[in-house]
Amino acid sequence: MFPYGCTLAKRKPEILFSFVMLLQQSRISEKTTTVMGLFQTIKSKLGIGGVKVVLEVPGQVSKASERISGKVILTTKSEQEVTEIEISLKEEYTTGRGDDKTTKEFTLGELKMPVSFTIRPGETKEIPFDLNFKLIKSNSDDLREKGGAMGALGSMAAFANAEKSEYTVEVHVDVKSAALDPMDEKDIKLV
Repeated sequence: MFPYGCTLAKRKPEILFSFVMLLQQSRISEKTTTVMGLFQTIKSKLGIGGVKVVLEVPGQVSKASERISGKVILTTKSEQEVTEIEISLKEEYTTGRGDDKTTKEFTLGELKMPVSFTIRPGETKEIPFDLNFKLIKSNSDDLREKGGAMGALGSMAAFANAEKSEYTVEVHVDVKSAALDPMDEKDIKLV
């Protein structure tokens, strides 16, 4: 006997209806989960909500040291697999003024770190590094280093050519499931 004096025979259509409704709700839930999973996959591929990269390097480094020490900090909102970290020092060398201005980019140092780890939501990973670099000298730089009259000539040539160098440290993190890998960059002065 069921409550309120109903028999099972009287309740069969009600039970069947409840069962069908429960089944439909579970299918809707499965579809919602599938659609939500699809959106999550798309977001992961585009790097949205994926690994966040923060590069920590000093504001200035001595040219003579030929080394930059720092660390890469990784966090994420969803589980991600990291396969490689690539760090580089770039120089943007500009000469000339106005329409005669030309810019060239040089890689002064590069460090590839093959890694294999999974980072989970809420977890923070800090990866320290030492990046070795070698400066590329212009003709004016060579003259400046000689000192005396030649050094003065080198300084005047650099001024006349409007030579200017800007340096940037970049980090790219290869995430297995992301089409757009996360990165960060910081300007640095070489003194």
